[in-house]
Amino acid sequence: MNYLEFPLEEHLSRFIYRVFGFMAIALAITAATACYVSTVPAIYLQFQQPMTLFGLFILQITFVLILSFFILQLPTAVAIIIFFLYAISLGFTLSIIFLIYAQASIYTAFLVASSMFAAMALYGYFTRTDLTVFGNMLFMALIGLIVGLLVNMFLRSPMIDYALSVVGVIIFTVLTAYDVQRLKQLAQQLMADHETMNKIAVLGALTLYLDFINLFLYLLRFMGRERK
Repeated sequence: MNYLEFPLEEHLSRFIYRVFGFMAIALAITAATACYVSTVPAIYLQFQQPMTLFGLFILQITFVLILSFFILQLPTAVAIIIFFLYAISLGFTLSIIFLIYAQASIYTAFLVASSMFAAMALYGYFTRTDLTVFGNMLFMALIGLIVGLLVNMFLRSPMIDYALSVVGVIIFTVLTAYDVQRLKQLAQQLMADHETMNKIAVLGALTLYLDFINLFLYLLRFMGRERK
């Protein structure tokens, strides 16, 4: 089956639906895992041990690197499984937010993140403005954000943390539109076979999944109310 059999618009819509479908399933898996782990102290405490957390972090980095650099060499089913395993592992990591923040704050941040993400995804898909010119600036801003977070691990400044949260929200809001437009352009340029497009859809889903997770977490840091 070849995507050339379909008109361009149908080709694009099939690809985008597949990307967002994979992303939505991964988000649901992460949310369900985090909720469950936070209610089972034996599991939660085990995954808050420093060595366990470090091992989980290495596993997550490995999953992302495999999908980022070897996606075309993997069978589609394997790529999907790795993506969903990554979503499960991140659920273990994020379970701590249910013990730090009030549930109302978590749900509010999720709804706000969903609204912002949807708006920027639509903008990225339909705008005629070329957002690729912002690629280098977004990359440098992301590096600056990471450096700032590392520095503030030692300074522990609430003001710097607040400022970094605001910057993080801005960066991942813009990145959402940028990545959606980039995926649309890729689908237009790469009229490949069904198998290849499914693999690229998995990689695109991972990219947008990370955009959403980071947007949600920075919003939670920015507007979240901690448990008493």
